[in-house]
Amino acid sequence: MGRPTEVVLEPVDNERLANLCGALDENLRQIETAYDVTIARRGECFTLQGSPAQMQLAAKALGEFYEQADEHLSVDDIQLGLIELANRRQSDQPTPALLTRKTELHGRTPRQIDYLRNIQAHDITFGIGPAGTGKTYLAVASAVDAFERQLVERIILTRPAVEAGERLGFLPGDLAQKVDPYLRPLYDALYDLMGFDRVAKLFERGSIEIAPLAFMRGRTLNHAFIILDEAQNTTPEQMKMFLTRIGIGAKAVVTGDLTQIDLPRGNRSGLLEAREVLATVRGIAFTEFQKEDVVRHPLVARIVEAYDNQTARDAQAALARKS
Repeated sequence: MGRPTEVVLEPVDNERLANLCGALDENLRQIETAYDVTIARRGECFTLQGSPAQMQLAAKALGEFYEQADEHLSVDDIQLGLIELANRRQSDQPTPALLTRKTELHGRTPRQIDYLRNIQAHDITFGIGPAGTGKTYLAVASAVDAFERQLVERIILTRPAVEAGERLGFLPGDLAQKVDPYLRPLYDALYDLMGFDRVAKLFERGSIEIAPLAFMRGRTLNHAFIILDEAQNTTPEQMKMFLTRIGIGAKAVVTGDLTQIDLPRGNRSGLLEAREVLATVRGIAFTEFQKEDVVRHPLVARIVEAYDNQTARDAQAALARKS
């Protein structure tokens, strides 16, 4: 731990300082968590403690947020801003604009920007990486964008109905109610991007469809934007079946996290096989997200990193035992 660093934010503006710090200094706590430092404030003077490199990053963040603090900064603003600071790209190429209800929606890391560009430029795009990297949300946003621009006639969202290592047992209700728990994240994204009333009307018209992967068999999907979510839980046969449903004027996005495969032991993931088989096929793009692309609470990236480190240690221990 280095010597404490003092940061004085000028010109002094009490309203800006209040907007920067947030209620009960909750915004400062987010910056502390992100950079693993402690921050003490007295007026416009901030005292930082931590490693020299992290204190330097935290000081830069304080200055950046102070410039933006002419209006109230929420915890969400701080968390998203921290992600953009950590992934600031030295490029004059803008992120693709998306036509959704959330006008501020855009790629916040270099890989997210590449992902959006890949979706726009390719008929089939794979987004592979850990939870929280925006794979599904940005795919749904791209689908909404294509629908609003009348580039497609329908949005079709699908997932394999595989239980995440738990036995849910009998689920009451009709077929739609039985599969709803598996598809709820897709509903949530649609409601966020289009509004509840509009989504309900589009469901009634058949312009939006959400269904388990098994319902795709035998169909040919023309002029549609199709998303296969949680694709790590498909079998190779299911993946091939899905990819061969793509019809004229259609676009498909496949998302998944290869560290969260819930298939029965011994079953190979269709997403893993597709990454190997289709890597060189022209017209198909792959975006591999990393823990640096996590767009959630700052602790989520650390959690992902901790599990990755443990997996690496387990692999080394296994090799040591064999030798």
